[in-house]
Amino acid sequence: MSKTQKALKRFEKQVASNVSHGFGAFMRRVGRFFVRVFKVFDNKLTIMIVPHSQSKVINFQTNVFALMLGSLISVGILVSFFYFNRRSISANMEISSLVNQNRETLASLDELRDENANLFQAAKRFQASLSQSLSLLGIDQVTNNPETSATSGDLSALFSTSELTQGSLKEVSEVRELTNYLEDAVKPIEQIGKMLKTQQNLFTEIPSICPVKNPNYHISMAFGPNIHPLNGNWYIHKGLDFSTWRTGDAVLSTAYGQVVTVGYDFSFGNYIIIKHNHGMYTRYAHLKDTRVQKGQIVDQGQVIGTIGNTGVTTGPHLHYEVHIGSDVVDPAKYININLSK
Repeated sequence: MSKTQKALKRFEKQVASNVSHGFGAFMRRVGRFFVRVFKVFDNKLTIMIVPHSQSKVINFQTNVFALMLGSLISVGILVSFFYFNRRSISANMEISSLVNQNRETLASLDELRDENANLFQAAKRFQASLSQSLSLLGIDQVTNNPETSATSGDLSALFSTSELTQGSLKEVSEVRELTNYLEDAVKPIEQIGKMLKTQQNLFTEIPSICPVKNPNYHISMAFGPNIHPLNGNWYIHKGLDFSTWRTGDAVLSTAYGQVVTVGYDFSFGNYIIIKHNHGMYTRYAHLKDTRVQKGQIVDQGQVIGTIGNTGVTTGPHLHYEVHIGSDVVDPAKYININLSK
């Protein structure tokens, strides 16, 4: 063995010896540390409870370790109590909030059901009105097909609980049926719109609007048998009297036509007669003034004069007549007015 190898062997032994001695010294220090700690925790303590009265003094012995462990356990229990108490309060508040939301939801649901019931009452009236209109116009009505009841639009199926989908709300099923009905009703309504569009000229050629522009009017005398306001005798009133309780309100031509007379009469006062297509004439009497001339072409809704108090009257009003040839007819049949106004 060479000198170098021998030196390495001695170095290795020296290093191993130093490491062994160092580790041993470290472990002895650790052991002494834990012994001192154990001695500290094992120190005996005497706790005395001295009452203010003459009762016997209470004392008990323990050590530092037991005292610290008991303190830690007490603090842990106290912290846990506050933590879970806080969680309990938060959970109760959340439950209370959910209960309030549930009450509001139930109230909204009740309101929705009431509105749903009102909707179906309106749907019934709509069906009756639409069916009547379609019958008058000769348009095919929306009918219920048993083979396609799931998609049929007939409202008669809306109120049948036997066809409800199992597990679904009655209101949801009814709204679904109503939607189907309205979708099917679109086609006949579109047909009505097309018919009205093609007949647009006809509606402007017949006296189909109110002759008074002011909507706050009332019918002071209807067409037909009435008691004369001056002599008290029964007579046939040949027109409608529109009153707005004042003079000066605009009077409109109720249809397209040509002015054939602008004049004054002892009974009618200032009056205008307009000739329309289809052999129809309209008269506007008791006017304050006139805004058209004889021979002038007027459009439906054009202002031709104002309400006055000329001629034989008991107050300012418009006397309005509709003639077909030589016959005088009730103007209320051609315009949408409320005779009770």
